[in-house]
Amino acid sequence: MDNLITILQESGVQFEIIHHEKQIRTAQEGADYFGIEIGQTAPTLVLKSEKGYFAMIVSGSRGRVNLEEVSGILGCNQLKMAAPKEVRRITGCTAGNVSLVLSLPCIVDKELFRYPFIYGGTGEPSSTLKIAPDALEKLNQVVAFLD
Repeated sequence: MDNLITILQESGVQFEIIHHEKQIRTAQEGADYFGIEIGQTAPTLVLKSEKGYFAMIVSGSRGRVNLEEVSGILGCNQLKMAAPKEVRRITGCTAGNVSLVLSLPCIVDKELFRYPFIYGGTGEPSSTLKIAPDALEKLNQVVAFLD
């Protein structure tokens, strides 16, 4: 978490780290807890392909993601969700707690840009990062956008 805070502070983006007792496991739980629209929740998924691993930050309102569509965007033959052990090894975080800021090539859901702030992972289950969606482009290696 200290590394994340350093990156955020050095970037100059506006952010807030919100600590909470209860782990937030779903987009709906996050929306209810923070009193926001479900679309403002931004889970980070880790995907695996023959080209390596990717992070995908999606709007909580999206529901299921069409991996074939994402595969086409990335020019991959096969794309699937990384296994929990792979997520841990690649990101240092458990699945469900992956940070919005990480070193993987990143796909960002355009739906997130409808909101002034989004809420997503910090890498720790007891905190959430509140940040402007525009900051995702500054903080991550964005390689594609999901329409």
